Amino acid sequence: MHKHIIIRAEVLNPPVDENTVSDSVKDLIERIGMKLLMGPYAKYVHMVGNRGLTVAAIIETSHIVMHTWDECNPAVVQLDVYTCGPFDPNIVFAWLEQYKPINISHKYIDREESIKEISVKPSYSYSTKEIVQAMDKILSI
Repeated sequence: MHKHIIIRAEVLNPPVDENTVSDSVKDLIERIGMKLLMGPYAKYVHMVGNRGLTVAAIIETSHIVMHTWDECNPAVVQLDVYTCGPFDPNIVFAWLEQYKPINISHKYIDREESIKEISVKPSYSYSTKEIVQAMDKILSI
């Protein structure tokens, strides 16, 4: 089993705290049934134009890395789960819900024998009213 999911999500609630996001990535690792070897290591970058978090964890079967950009409107989260072990990508989408995604694009790749994309669909949906309310809240800050 050589699986790789790459997700880019526009979110309304990006992580901004290093400790909180580290705990959250540990939670993801547990949810997908992986074993943490090192990390997660998280660092918030304050450079204007590139503000956001990077967090990386070494798991027994490879790694998990997440980058966020909270200056964007909406904020952007990119997540890379790379493993030689089996996992359910829907667990990753469910975990991502904490950041209130409004748009998700992803690639789920099987690297076992040849690189091929596997079709999966995130299991979330928001009404137009919920999205408008969230955007109004962000714009009023």
